[in-house]
Amino acid sequence: MFYLPEEHREQFKEPFGTLFPELEEALPSLEGKTLYAVGDVVTHNLLAAGRPPEIAVIDGYTMRAPCNRTPLFLYRRIRVKNQAGTLTEDLIGALEDAVENPPALITVDGEEDLAVIPLALAAPEGTVILYGQPGEGVVVCTVTPALKEAAKYLLSLFVRV
Repeated sequence: MFYLPEEHREQFKEPFGTLFPELEEALPSLEGKTLYAVGDVVTHNLLAAGRPPEIAVIDGYTMRAPCNRTPLFLYRRIRVKNQAGTLTEDLIGALEDAVENPPALITVDGEEDLAVIPLALAAPEGTVILYGQPGEGVVVCTVTPALKEAAKYLLSLFVRV
């Protein structure tokens, strides 16, 4: 398991891509792209917009409150455990498996907030990952070599326990 020490958590508050106040503003740039979503609300909003993601990672909560928008995908389901502030081998393995065999819905017992880091590392270049930025909107990041390098750096801030 990888644990994110308190002294590095501030670095994860900055968007890991382009921040849009509303998903609708980002939709035109998503045409023809493979989409992955991290978060219940982002996943719900993509489905409502008619743009289902190939991979969705949810935990049943939004901003620490239960989310009643759990998507009813007919996708292959993968269930993993992942505590807040960590990345477990189970979650990382599930993300890699989902990337290799989409579509998939990964349901996390615990918290999925940090899943965007290993997902960016596993995703093919050109894939677009969307995740919620609490109280601000949706972050859209296209997987590029530079994004993968940024993800490697952020992962290096974790401590293996």
